[in-house]
Amino acid sequence: MKTTSQTLESDRERFAATIVGEFSKQPALHDSAVSRKTAVDSGASTPFFTRERSRTVPADFPFRVLTTTTPETPGLIAFKMKSEGIDSGITRIFLDYYHRITTGEDGFLRETDLEPLSEEDIPGYDEVKRFERFGRSKLYQTARIILNGGLGTGMGLTTAKSLVPVKDGRTFLDIILSRSREEMVPLCLMNSVSTHDDTCMYLERHAPGISFPMFLQHRFPKLLRESLMPAVCPGDPEREWNPAGHGDVYNALHVSGMLQKLLDQGIRYVFISNSDNLGATLDPALLGYFAKKELPFMMEVAERTQVDAKGGHLARRRNGDLILRECAQCHPEDRSAFRDIQRHRYFNTNNIWISLRFLKNRIRRHGLFSLPMILNPKPLDPRNSESPGVYQVETAMGAAISIFEGASAVRVPRSRFFPVKTTSDLLLLRAGCLMISTEKGVIGTTGHNGDGVRISLDPLYFKHLDEFDKRFGKGVPDLELCDSLTVKGNIYFEGDITIRGTVTIASSDSGPRRVPRGTVVGSDLIL
Repeated sequence: MKTTSQTLESDRERFAATIVGEFSKQPALHDSAVSRKTAVDSGASTPFFTRERSRTVPADFPFRVLTTTTPETPGLIAFKMKSEGIDSGITRIFLDYYHRITTGEDGFLRETDLEPLSEEDIPGYDEVKRFERFGRSKLYQTARIILNGGLGTGMGLTTAKSLVPVKDGRTFLDIILSRSREEMVPLCLMNSVSTHDDTCMYLERHAPGISFPMFLQHRFPKLLRESLMPAVCPGDPEREWNPAGHGDVYNALHVSGMLQKLLDQGIRYVFISNSDNLGATLDPALLGYFAKKELPFMMEVAERTQVDAKGGHLARRRNGDLILRECAQCHPEDRSAFRDIQRHRYFNTNNIWISLRFLKNRIRRHGLFSLPMILNPKPLDPRNSESPGVYQVETAMGAAISIFEGASAVRVPRSRFFPVKTTSDLLLLRAGCLMISTEKGVIGTTGHNGDGVRISLDPLYFKHLDEFDKRFGKGVPDLELCDSLTVKGNIYFEGDITIRGTVTIASSDSGPRRVPRGTVVGSDLIL
């Protein structure tokens, strides 16, 4: 006899399969999401989307444009995803998530269902070091995958974040390429539709004649918060979609054929990390530990500090399985426990090790991954907070720790985690407070671990990269002897400026103010 959860799961699968099957006979509107080619129906048609490359819907399109959810809505979603050339298996997964949302599932992981982890529960880096020699013997079977799908919308970017100059004119991608050459392992990029063209053009200019394997992350339709209808943005249809999250990496590897290509090349292990994490290097000791233990999945975790209180943490279900809980999966009643860094001590660095053989076998036995759902409330236009509210359905790569049988975690030094998320992080690097090393990642200390230089830039004037570059257009200040820098107001730095000690530089009003060239600032400065 089926349990209630088994019955619900069967209902979900039947619901998704029925909808996908119903619309699989409809012609796709263009070839693929990669080529972005347009196919316009030759018969009578009615406009549905407005694009620079015209796209239309046949006159016999089976749904009227809806403003509230109806039984027809899943079919509309399925048709829309097929029109983008999205794989039917991915569509089925999204419709499963949609069914969960409309039947009241919120994606929360409640505190009462979790147990915190102690130091004894997770092996430390000291236990891993002795596997370095074995790891070096496995480098020839190892590849790196870089998650290159992000636009860096938090910094107001509309191009690939990996192409931002980090230090001395070198971009994240330049640093990644350099490390790959020194590590002597193949490099593979998972791009998004938004970053693919930019990345290809950059590589053609800066690495001519070198071919880099790439595959595309899938994307999901954004859902209007008020109606749960797929969002429609006639002026800019690309706004209607969001990347499926880095949790899509497993499905994207399989659907794209990249998983099999890597296996055919003799690759057994992959190390996956974010493009903006300069601390993520291919550590032979970690590789050796992972390979020797024959693990299917390994997550690198680090000790949480107060600045990580809102970030995702690792925990254990009551049944003993490890699980990752992200901020968006935290119920409002559980926020104090979620942010308690003494209770939940370890966060996911998003440095992940995967056995490709385990991955292939798992998909062969159970099908594509349906990871725990994250419902992310966002504005439809990331740069316009007044635009309609939407939900972005996403998944996290680290959530697979609860999917792989025998998955593990390992505690690593904080130096393996230095993501550049804000312009304050970027200033630390450009000002020379930190060194970038192939073997050790980022050398030095930052406000991220309670030591070193702390930087706080006024988000009203410095949050977006174009505004940041404009205000430091004549050079970043020398922060070698600086402990803390806070900038409040519309401040421009004129170049050759030195800042020492703990300093706040503030404007007396909203007008632009300038720190003169050659100034040495050793105390608070009001302009």
